[in-house]
Amino acid sequence: MNYFGMIGAWQLFLIFIILGIIPTFIALIDIVKNDFKGNNKVVWLILVLFGNLFGTLLYFTIGRKQKLTETS
Repeated sequence: MNYFGMIGAWQLFLIFIILGIIPTFIALIDIVKNDFKGNNKVVWLILVLFGNLFGTLLYFTIGRKQKLTETS
């Protein structure tokens, strides 16, 4: 039998782990590099770390709009 074209449980597990970890790291790096008003930075860090995929999705939809912008 030819199993080269089939995806098994182990490969699906790795895909889900990668899809969960990479956006989390991108969100954490973005939070650390930017400034937020008050304690929002700490709140977003905790939410992304402990909320994992849900916290990451919340950050990308809501949190990125809360970043402080530099006005020169």
